[in-house]
Amino acid sequence: MKFTRKASAQWKGSGKEGGGTLTTASKVLENTQYSFNTRFADGKGTNPEELVGAAHSGCFAMQLSFLLGEAGYTPDTLDAEATLTFEDGAITHIQLDLSGKVPGIDAGEFEKIAGKAKEICPISKLLDTDISLSVTLI
Repeated sequence: MKFTRKASAQWKGSGKEGGGTLTTASKVLENTQYSFNTRFADGKGTNPEELVGAAHSGCFAMQLSFLLGEAGYTPDTLDAEATLTFEDGAITHIQLDLSGKVPGIDAGEFEKIAGKAKEICPISKLLDTDISLSVTLI
């Protein structure tokens, strides 16, 4: 399977005082504001690191769902959260926290399949950083 996806950014002004917008082809983000304050403080809007976290947690959860299905399990819920650490101009670590309710699976098998999902999800493979995973079976 091969496909493309598209997103764009527009920035106006200096790095600290300026601002920009992000738009995705799907229009889920449409002229969504980002700036120095949304990236390095608590300003209203989004930031690249938050979007990477959303992409990573979403990719991981979907990949895990596929792998669970291949193993004969259907999850009731998979809740994944990605916490990114930004340090000295780089994303240095991502902590994936997973909790899931999967009928019929034991904790060891759930953790094993989740570990595989972490390794093979396309966003994990894209990122050049340390990624750790904590797993809780509900």
